[in-house]
Amino acid sequence: MSLGVSGGRRRPFVRAVVAVAVGAGFALTGACGGTGGGGGGGGGQGAGLSVGVLLPGGGASRFGQFDRPFIEQKLKQLCPHCPAAAVVATPEPDVQQQQLDAMITRRVDVLILSAIDPRSLRSSVEAAHRAGIPVVAYDRLALGPVSGYVTFDGAAIGRLQGEALLQGMGAKADDGQIVMVNGAASDPNTGWFERGALSVLRGKVRIGKSYDTPGWRPDNAYTEMAGAIAALGADNIHGVLAANDSLAGAAISALEAGAVRPLPPVTGQDADLTAVQRIVAGRQYMTVYKSYRAEAGAAVEMAVALGRGEPVGSVAATTVDSATTRDIPAVLLPAHSVTTGTIKDTVVKDGIYTIDQICTPKLRSACAKAGLTS
Repeated sequence: MSLGVSGGRRRPFVRAVVAVAVGAGFALTGACGGTGGGGGGGGGQGAGLSVGVLLPGGGASRFGQFDRPFIEQKLKQLCPHCPAAAVVATPEPDVQQQQLDAMITRRVDVLILSAIDPRSLRSSVEAAHRAGIPVVAYDRLALGPVSGYVTFDGAAIGRLQGEALLQGMGAKADDGQIVMVNGAASDPNTGWFERGALSVLRGKVRIGKSYDTPGWRPDNAYTEMAGAIAALGADNIHGVLAANDSLAGAAISALEAGAVRPLPPVTGQDADLTAVQRIVAGRQYMTVYKSYRAEAGAAVEMAVALGRGEPVGSVAATTVDSATTRDIPAVLLPAHSVTTGTIKDTVVKDGIYTIDQICTPKLRSACAKAGLTS
């Protein structure tokens, strides 16, 4: 069963509400040889598991900067004799489907998949299942017979964004008007985030415009925000709930180009370095920090267990349902709000960025004001 929402979106239904704290120090006992899975990429008793990883972005994206290296490090830690993970990244759904099909043909033992478009990949997930290759859905819940799911609690993230937006709006939180720049309708996380935010915002602010942003693309978000300014007026936008930092950056650029002064509070997600710097500079109000190390650690532990044909109950403390599959073992991790006053206790404390990385010469005065000094 899945919970339906407006616009035909669905979100995973959480069967058990738990607080899952997954650290980076998972350990598996015994050899990492594969006893199940596809078997062609190194499976078989005593051999190393072959793990395929498909990400929706590389390079400067959070997936390239954080998720990929953390996944690779964790696999090396848990299974030192396994071959290096086969990692591919692309922002294009059709390319990702080709990559996934190629890994099935290659007969990897297990897959970690962060689906760009879960609907378009459903047939490939089903093909992996027929080939005996378990699929761990990573960050985004894929459709089809996935064997596990690791992500952050999307409703909690939406609530963090909504609460921060109200705080940033101050007196305008009672009767102000906001614009919602949501993610792609094809991503099940989009509706999950939005519902969490609306649970806080509904009845407190007016939602002047709400957009689903195709492909989570910043250029689309810029166009949406410019359209909202034209429709609502530059003086009638008191806050912007942007679903992630890329969308937030585009929305802020549109606000500045549209002469919206002062800038209203804008939310984000992912704690991108540029977003943290915008927060220091007073151009973005908040972002959401998520421990990608914890997410990668849980996903790799789940993938190695599945590749060995072992149960994942020690990793996944709850289950979720997708639109196609019930009782998917799941890990739902907590997230944290980042504003000017919490940068040091979140992204700096966890070693994501140093103060020197955040505080460029242009930002040194603002950093000093925020208490960000080396």
